[in-house]
Amino acid sequence: MMLELREGSCYPKALVAVNVALAIIDGFIAVVAFYQLMRIHSRNSHIGWTRQKVFHLMIGSSNVGYFIYFVLTLIAACKGWICWSHSCGFIVMACPKILFLAAFLLLLSFWVDLCHQANDEDDEDEVCSPREALLEKLNKPRSHTDSHRKCCSFPVIHVGSRQKIVILVTALVFVLMIASALLIWIGMGKNPVDSSVVTRVYVDLFAIAVLLLGGALACYGLVLFLKMRKVRSERASSEMRKVAGLATVSVLCFTCSALVALLTDIPMLYHWPQQYVNGVCTSLLLILYYFIGSSVPSAFVLWVMRELPPSSVANMQEESRTIVFISDSSVTAHPQRWTAATSSQNQVSRASPI
Repeated sequence: MMLELREGSCYPKALVAVNVALAIIDGFIAVVAFYQLMRIHSRNSHIGWTRQKVFHLMIGSSNVGYFIYFVLTLIAACKGWICWSHSCGFIVMACPKILFLAAFLLLLSFWVDLCHQANDEDDEDEVCSPREALLEKLNKPRSHTDSHRKCCSFPVIHVGSRQKIVILVTALVFVLMIASALLIWIGMGKNPVDSSVVTRVYVDLFAIAVLLLGGALACYGLVLFLKMRKVRSERASSEMRKVAGLATVSVLCFTCSALVALLTDIPMLYHWPQQYVNGVCTSLLLILYYFIGSSVPSAFVLWVMRELPPSSVANMQEESRTIVFISDSSVTAHPQRWTAATSSQNQVSRASPI
């Protein structure tokens, strides 16, 4: 058994310091994510739920869960909460990990869309006539006028087929977590159910899923990077750096977190509130599992998405100028040039990794 009994009910000072530091870091990341979410919504509230807003919401919620987990872990260890070492601690530990996994599964789904649907969307752009594009452009402001009446409204976002798969997978993982928590709670009584085995199986399965997610992000990140390298523009170069950075950070951090989960009992540390491995060793493993495995990828995504979208007034002025340009007779004289320009702009916008 890698854990040994220690006198007293609280953790060693080194372990307490690491838990406090991790709670502060995750709390800070959550505050930054929600603050940035409100700034983004104030600039384009008429658009509704965008990718940028969804990522900030999920990352902020995940880090709030981590903050609560680290704080309650210290309190439960010193107070000797019996429930915390079983199903209660398991649920609080698992929920933020599920939100974190869902956020990067969503990122993977967007990258898959960019890699597999690029050719189909290009064909649709070639078939689309300038008149259809003009009608689509004219219809956009009308659909947004009603949303201006609600200052804090979030219209429903369009959910793609791959994003629906992400929602389904997240729901299945959540159901698995609830089922495992019930088995752990049942294992508290006199029955053949072993709570430690149930927790170990769940942690191992989740670690394997995280490892596969890191590999998938690496593969699709490489494919997307090679596709974007063919486009010579300043924005394409910036997006290439984002893709390369996200893929590299995801692989390194997810691999480190998964290996710690598979080879040690660090994810199940809540299960032994009065025991420890070694003050320094356990602290280092906690840093590898939580800080490197979760905090660093979350902070990096927020850094990549730090740019604020243009304000609503600027978008309306830009659209009005575009409509005036389209109303000129040059559209009818050179429809192919206008279509090519529109297609190139769509390609640049679709190249964004987030």
